Amino acid sequence: MNFETIVQSNPKSELNEPSQDHNRGLQRIISGITQTLERDALVQKTTDQVRSALAVDRVVLYYFFRKWEGRVTFESLSSDRFSILGSTGPDECFNGDYASMYLDGRVRAITNIDNEPIADCHREFLKDLQVKANLVVPILTQQGLWGLLVAHHCQSVRHWHDADIELMKAAAQTLSSAPSIKSS
Repeated sequence: MNFETIVQSNPKSELNEPSQDHNRGLQRIISGITQTLERDALVQKTTDQVRSALAVDRVVLYYFFRKWEGRVTFESLSSDRFSILGSTGPDECFNGDYASMYLDGRVRAITNIDNEPIADCHREFLKDLQVKANLVVPILTQQGLWGLLVAHHCQSVRHWHDADIELMKAAAQTLSSAPSIKSS
């Protein structure tokens, strides 16, 4: 029996009229895709605007997919040579102590990674990413630490001004208050 024969012999079957459960399932899938697209567009727009406003080489979103495990899921770049999309952090450096500081709202501004008193593993990690200066702001939701918004200056050291920090904090707040991120 072929497909056409089945359809003709069952005109009122589920083949012709999807069930309500089927429609609800489809609606959930469409809603989830729409929410993901909205979130992705917001994150990309935010990272692009922050990078442009700060005139830095790279702004990334480091998203935590498990407790203190994450990766760079979005980036805005001054040049493709600065891409670190998909990178993960040094797990031995980012532990519960650092996480709790970011959960408390810690903002970390490093003017020159060579002169900053940071763990060697952290310094080496930043050097591998070509970072000379960085600024890190947490993205906090009701569920906890959702991610980190990170600005990297790769071509030279950089003093971070209060206005730079406020811009990053405002961008992180925009992300954390978006419905598509609050619920994820």
